[in-house]
Amino acid sequence: MLVAAPANAGNHWFTDISETAVPKAECGPGSLPEPGLQGDVSAEDRLSGRSKRGYHCNLTKLGNVTGGGGGIVSASFEHCSYTGSLFPGNNFMPQPGVGIVSAKDPRKPRIVGSLTDTAMRAGTWETLKVNKKRKLLAATGVPFVWGAGFFAVYDISDCERPKLLNARGGGLAHPIPFTSHEGGWSPDGRTYWASGIAPGHLSAIDVSDPRNPRVIWQGLHSFLGHGFGISPDGNRMYLSNMMGITILDISAVQRRDPYPQVRHVAAYHWPDGQLNQHSIPITHGGKPYVITADEGGSGGVKIFDVTRVDKPRYAAQLKLEINLPEHLDTQFRSSMGGSLFGSNPHYCAVDRPTDPTALACSWESSGIRVFDIRDLDRIREIAYYNPPAQKGATVLTRPNSPHVVASIIGVPAIEFLSLGMSLANGRAKLNEMVGPRAGMVVGGDVSTDWCFSPPEFRGNKIFVTCGDGGFYALELSSRVYTPPPDQDSYLG
Repeated sequence: MLVAAPANAGNHWFTDISETAVPKAECGPGSLPEPGLQGDVSAEDRLSGRSKRGYHCNLTKLGNVTGGGGGIVSASFEHCSYTGSLFPGNNFMPQPGVGIVSAKDPRKPRIVGSLTDTAMRAGTWETLKVNKKRKLLAATGVPFVWGAGFFAVYDISDCERPKLLNARGGGLAHPIPFTSHEGGWSPDGRTYWASGIAPGHLSAIDVSDPRNPRVIWQGLHSFLGHGFGISPDGNRMYLSNMMGITILDISAVQRRDPYPQVRHVAAYHWPDGQLNQHSIPITHGGKPYVITADEGGSGGVKIFDVTRVDKPRYAAQLKLEINLPEHLDTQFRSSMGGSLFGSNPHYCAVDRPTDPTALACSWESSGIRVFDIRDLDRIREIAYYNPPAQKGATVLTRPNSPHVVASIIGVPAIEFLSLGMSLANGRAKLNEMVGPRAGMVVGGDVSTDWCFSPPEFRGNKIFVTCGDGGFYALELSSRVYTPPPDQDSYLG
């Protein structure tokens, strides 16, 4: 049961949102920097083919394996990466389901197998997540935006050879009652939470015995739902409600009360940004904070001090120049043809949860962006890697890429409607903006990549997966980043 917030709950509308970009990275030797606005891949670079070379600054590629594309959200553990699956294309690859990539030698990553349980082949969307403490990998089946019933849990103690644990409970004959779009673990690994997207349905799956997962709580928290982050003690959830965050007290589930109630504690909303994606609870200077990203609407990444969760303090915001209101026309011009997603953050990760020194985010068509967050009052960008565009890729060569699949449709009506345009007017606007070769763009293209997955730190290396280019092992320049001495204790 979900208990509604009392009338005096901490529901907040933040009006003091900044509209400035973080300082640009200062690129060192060997960089191939963006020529214009921070985060922009211009229409000219897309049309000329320049974007096929990519852009990088203080963050270089060590190795790459493309496979059939990178799905939507992938996960990694130790030297392995697990490639999110996109239904139905993932089933038409030589190794269907969720791909296993070994990056033991990060300069020569290779596909070493795949996970083929029903949930893994049904498309994992944004549910493929690792619990490092218990060395478990889990996902739900999400064929298209919304999924129901199928759940798989793997033991990844040997990361290259995962073992399906709930073989009797994850297949076609044994679904369990839940719906999902997103998913993730409680920190202790005893609960997997499935959420979203509409209605705002949230389910707690007990994985204390991973051989026999079972639903122990469900509720409707709002009209829409998305990803989330959970406090280190497992008692509080920061749940995306698409236009902000809903804070839930999930301690009764964490304690395994016989008849748990989940209480609505607060909600945060702000005037910029859309489709809030997920949140990351951290501790900074002894205080609890939450980092949260909007995957649309140029809201960027926001950081809140949640010492008093019912009286939060807006602490910082990260935007690129391309996200600023004065550059809206430029962003629209640049992203036309690439389907729905342009230059917004999707998933982020810190280098450690206590006093993190760096934050890395997949910024959709702007690639991987890395920020110094040691001082929340002086956040700055230190590096980026925007992978080479995979122009010429098709559903036959990248059946597991959401970007390639979406590019068949071209520019969806929603993009025009969001600006108050009809399709006909939108096409005319594009012709006006990018000239006679606009038709090349309107038909749909892959003149940038879509980077959606969390970039995960491995010392001074980053493992990440993008939609078209697949898995990348990247290396941060020692000029801009030194791994914290205790980072290894957080790595999986």
